[in-house]
Amino acid sequence: MKKLLAITVIAMLLIVSSCKKGPGEGGNSTIVGKVWVKDYNSDFTIFNGEYAGADEDVYIIYGDDVSYGDKLKSGPDGVFEFKYLRPGKYKVYVYSKDRTQVTVSNMVAVSATPEITKKKQTVDAGTLQIYN
Repeated sequence: MKKLLAITVIAMLLIVSSCKKGPGEGGNSTIVGKVWVKDYNSDFTIFNGEYAGADEDVYIIYGDDVSYGDKLKSGPDGVFEFKYLRPGKYKVYVYSKDRTQVTVSNMVAVSATPEITKKKQTVDAGTLQIYN
């Protein structure tokens, strides 16, 4: 009886440990990027300047999830970094004023879709340009 229990426990551990984990936290890879702001007046007719997007909310969606899995603030130089990720596809996004002024909320998501293909990898999501 003890042998059967031990075999069952070992089999369960093998099954659980062999399951492939999808995108998300728990790995040793990183996604980095930068937020850049182009600043205009309220009706986008006058360009005021551009600068690094400091303290902007940056979101990440793991794989095919419908909602974000984590959120952080960009640093003073606009740089952001999501650490401890597993291989897989991701979506990184930040909100921007709608330059076309056609959305009711006057906000749109600006996104990138980086993919981590191996462990211990740093993937650059590029520069997410937003309007203010």
